[in-house]
Amino acid sequence: MRMRKKKWADPWLAEHSDYIYENPAELKGKWKELLGCEILHVEIGTGKGDYLNHMAAMYPEEGWVGLEKDRSAAAVAARKAVEEENADLHNKRMIVNRAEIMTEWFEEGEIDVIHLNFSDPWPKKYTHKRRLSSESFLAMYDKLLGENGRIRMKTDNVGLFEDSVVTFSQAGWTFTEFSVDYRRDEHPEDAVTEYEARFMELGQPIYQLTAVRRKPQADMVK
Repeated sequence: MRMRKKKWADPWLAEHSDYIYENPAELKGKWKELLGCEILHVEIGTGKGDYLNHMAAMYPEEGWVGLEKDRSAAAVAARKAVEEENADLHNKRMIVNRAEIMTEWFEEGEIDVIHLNFSDPWPKKYTHKRRLSSESFLAMYDKLLGENGRIRMKTDNVGLFEDSVVTFSQAGWTFTEFSVDYRRDEHPEDAVTEYEARFMELGQPIYQLTAVRRKPQADMVK
């Protein structure tokens, strides 16, 4: 569901361009240096920012970048980070723009983990190509992820999950984690998103997977 436009969002974003960027092309290849980390996470579709902010606090030695195209949602997420008590921004930043042009901001092999949390399911068949787990997006992630890079996906939408599993498999990815009821067990290592908390309260299952790129057959037999 799209957030209602907030009049204060654009002025606030302009005033905090040191934390949330619109087109950070100058940081391409320099994110780990900026965030002082060896492992770089990118969450595509940050929403109101709960996951990004909690994970950055849980893993302060790792770098976290949130990407959100909705300017109002991005402003809400960024303000939570900037204005929280004892705000620690050393290992996190945000980008407000479209994921389709990620290659303008990240170097090939620069990202270690891509997070897709409760992405828009684009349920109509003719809109499936817009899904963040579509073939074109997977091809882009393949270039941006490092040698041991991985994608972590969570959703409440079974149709999106089933379609994504097929697309991942056909594109040559292997699953290292896979669950059709992820929160059946406790996962203290993984923060709960605002959407996830809502679905958990309703007793709805959370579908989750982690995928890595399948190694070429020649490498597997060494």
